[in-house]
Amino acid sequence: MTRAIKESDIQGTEKEFLDEFKKLCYSRSSWQVWADLMAAIACSLSNVGDRSPKHYESREKEYAQCIERLGSVEVPARMLAIIVEALEKNPEQDFLGAMYMQLNLGNHWKGQFFTPYSICKLMAEINCESLDGQVDKQGYVSVCDPSCGAGATLIAAANKMKECRYNYQNHVLFVGQDIDRVTGMMCYIQLSLLGCAGYVCIANTITNPLTGPVLFPKENEGQELWYTPMFMNETWTFRRLFKSVVGMTQSDTGNEVDNKTDNRTDSEQVTEKKPGYFVFFNFEKEKAYDK
Repeated sequence: MTRAIKESDIQGTEKEFLDEFKKLCYSRSSWQVWADLMAAIACSLSNVGDRSPKHYESREKEYAQCIERLGSVEVPARMLAIIVEALEKNPEQDFLGAMYMQLNLGNHWKGQFFTPYSICKLMAEINCESLDGQVDKQGYVSVCDPSCGAGATLIAAANKMKECRYNYQNHVLFVGQDIDRVTGMMCYIQLSLLGCAGYVCIANTITNPLTGPVLFPKENEGQELWYTPMFMNETWTFRRLFKSVVGMTQSDTGNEVDNKTDNRTDSEQVTEKKPGYFVFFNFEKEKAYDK
């Protein structure tokens, strides 16, 4: 009988994680094991809150397939507990990114040279000042990393935002995108375990970027959207509902631009008709969203 995992058994150290990981590599390559491990953890976290048929059923199936290839659920469950403990003891780190690089799993063909966490922390210090005023105006702010990797930049931003008056879990939306599915899921796992509200898109940021309002991202062809459990809580669910109602109300009151007398380009008209559409590198326009 498998002995139950006790809290005292888990220390959350890198050595502890690597020792458990080696147990899974007796007949398969490190890359295959890592990909299945990240997918299994990501699917289990996703299906806690995202019950949409489009995601839930396929991820339940993927989870079962990954666990079967990994051999059993005991070691993956223990490794998840190690990740949780590591981030609980020290949230100021990119734990999975560090493990990924230590195992030499980086793909240099995709430019996977992860930014050291200390650099990410410096960028967060520079860019995440005076957020209280922005939250006062619109109720929340969003932070986007269009090449998120394992999420170090977003993790650093989350830790910086703990200094704000507002609870970042209810007032900051974290958005990431990456071309690599495995590293994108690593980012998703860490954001989820740190209690960050948001989502990660798996797709090429340049050729297939996120579109749609930031609260209502569109999952276009060739994309995968992974919503964190915190994004499904009552606060963010109510916020999306409120934005939908406001959008419908504005549409019903005839706030549309008269196309017959408007000489602006189509893109300029769309910008005014549907303010706040999510555009990378221009976060000042996130005000009113309609579904």
